[in-house]
Amino acid sequence: MSIASVAIIGAGTMGGGIAIGCIAAGFRTCVIDLDAGRLEEMEQRARRFLDRAVQKERMSRAQADAAIACLRNGRDLKDVAGADLVIEAVFEDLAVKRDLLAGIANHLAPEAIVATNTSALRVAALADALPGPERFLGLHYFSPAEVNPLVEVVSGPKTSLATLDKALAFVAATEKTPLPCRDASGFAVNRFFCPYTNEAARLLGEGVASTAQIDEVACAAFDLPLGPFAVMNIIKPRIALNAVQNLAGLGAFYQPASALIHAGTERDAWEISATPAPLDDETAQLIAERLRAALFLPVLEAVGEKVAAPDDFDLGARVALRFGVPPVAAMRALGRDRTVALITPVAAQYGAGLPVAGLDTVFG
Repeated sequence: MSIASVAIIGAGTMGGGIAIGCIAAGFRTCVIDLDAGRLEEMEQRARRFLDRAVQKERMSRAQADAAIACLRNGRDLKDVAGADLVIEAVFEDLAVKRDLLAGIANHLAPEAIVATNTSALRVAALADALPGPERFLGLHYFSPAEVNPLVEVVSGPKTSLATLDKALAFVAATEKTPLPCRDASGFAVNRFFCPYTNEAARLLGEGVASTAQIDEVACAAFDLPLGPFAVMNIIKPRIALNAVQNLAGLGAFYQPASALIHAGTERDAWEISATPAPLDDETAQLIAERLRAALFLPVLEAVGEKVAAPDDFDLGARVALRFGVPPVAAMRALGRDRTVALITPVAAQYGAGLPVAGLDTVFG
């Protein structure tokens, strides 16, 4: 059975964006939400997106009309009946998601695949809320979901290979880039991106440089359009803090920086000067090396844990985050000895072991 119809639970920012991608690819899509106003807003958002696509000649008017015809709304969980794939995109709370999954269990088609769009919760913590955990996995879309091309396809401990294959084919059919990974804290992308933003906040809190100066060094070091503070302003510091906090159980290195805690609880945005003062070479090098180490260490740890293949970490960095110089490529360019020299002081500072398995895999 291939996937032809989709039900999405939640018409908010993420659910609506996922729905737009589905209908644009021709999938029959039902979006379910208790709030009729939110469903109406989602439909208008879809129409605006398709209208812009026509204006930019990315699709014809006939294709846009066909896409919107694929969309229908639902107000009851029973509306998941008949869908080949059900994606929940509700509030990021374990109890809420588990209750929802239990609520749809009796309405699912016998072979239906169910996916969670969680960015932080473990797939394993949700799977047993359903009677068929082998047909359950994570599909982590990145915001804005209708535009960002990456989707992490997360296999839980009970996810079958058949389910994984169907999910990968579905993501590709929606013209997204699938990144297969294992169920683990942060999955693949947040596992390294959160420590990178957290290290930027540490540098700021230590008075090493300003937000704008750190962003400037990061952009130069990794060939980025935006530095860590500019990105955190887009996703909001409170969300960035929450993402870092979700990794805290991995060890001392992953604990949120005090400056990030303050920004995430007290501010809507970091203050970033448009014209930062120039840095001396020594300070700029220090910042670049600490940001590199903050990327390299978690990637190597995750590679050693077989969360994802080394090149898939770079895929995520390039596609979702627009790294021109992604972490694994950067390590290989530096070589093993220089990489070890960069991460050893950090690993020692935070009581982490040297990620030998990851190093062996990356450098072969």
